[in-house]
Amino acid sequence: MVIVGVIGICVVLAVLAFFIPRLSRHPERGTQRTLGAGARAGGKAPGPLGRLFSKPFHSSSRAVGRSGSAGRRVRGRTPF
Repeated sequence: MVIVGVIGICVVLAVLAFFIPRLSRHPERGTQRTLGAGARAGGKAPGPLGRLFSKPFHSSSRAVGRSGSAGRRVRGRTPF
């Protein structure tokens, strides 16, 4: 269920970044801030468990950043 949520957020951010590039940065940063908080909370577990618990949040944050930047990049390449 969480994976579907992250994919949905990525799709929404990519579409938002394509149509409204400037206004897409605030939702992107908010999502990354939320995922960063989860990563920090998961990282407080001792030893290797901390890395294991924080890794999904780091990869999700990276995916959100890539989808937003990809939408803005595609928008910059379109002729209109």
